[in-house]
Amino acid sequence: MMPISGVDTGAVQPITTTEDVLGASKIQGPKEEIQGLQLRPMMDRYVPEGPQEPSGLYWMSKDEDGQPKICFDDPEQAVPGQPEGVPVSEGPDPADQDTKGPERKKDKDEVWECNTDKVDHEVEELKKQQQELEQRLDGETDEVKIKDLERQLAQVERELKQKDNDTYRERNATFTQLS
Repeated sequence: MMPISGVDTGAVQPITTTEDVLGASKIQGPKEEIQGLQLRPMMDRYVPEGPQEPSGLYWMSKDEDGQPKICFDDPEQAVPGQPEGVPVSEGPDPADQDTKGPERKKDKDEVWECNTDKVDHEVEELKKQQQELEQRLDGETDEVKIKDLERQLAQVERELKQKDNDTYRERNATFTQLS
C-alpha cells in the first residue's frame, strides 16, 4: 500500500520532550513546601460579634405646611443627661399615627356616592364579545380563521379576567360627594 501524500512514513521519528533533550532538572521547591504543611479543607468560620448599637429612632411628623415628613433621632446627638434608650420628648404623637394621608376636617355630614356603572358596562360588553366569538368559532371551518378567532377569544378572556373583579371596580369607580 502506497501513502497518498507521497511521504515516506519510515523517516518519521517520534518527538522527544524538551526535558529529555536539554536534560533539565525538575524544580520541586514550592510543591515540597506545600507538602510539608498540613492541608485542611477551606471552610467558613462563624465569629460571634457583640450586639450592635441602635441606629436611632424614626417617626412620622408634619412639617410647617402640614405635609408628612420622617424625623430621625440620631443616638450620637442625644440629649445630654438623658439615659440611653429613652426617646426624646419630641417623639411621635399617638394622634398623628392614626391618620393616614393629609389632615382633613372631620365632617360627619359628608355623604359620598360610588358609581361603578362604567366598569359594569365594560364587563358586559366584554361578555357579549366573548359569546359572539365563541359562536363564530363553533361555526367556522377554515383553520386560519379558527386560529385567529381563538387568539381574539383568549385576548377577550384575559381582559375579562382583569376587569371583572372587585379591585378593578374600586379603582375605576367614580365617587361623587352628595353633601
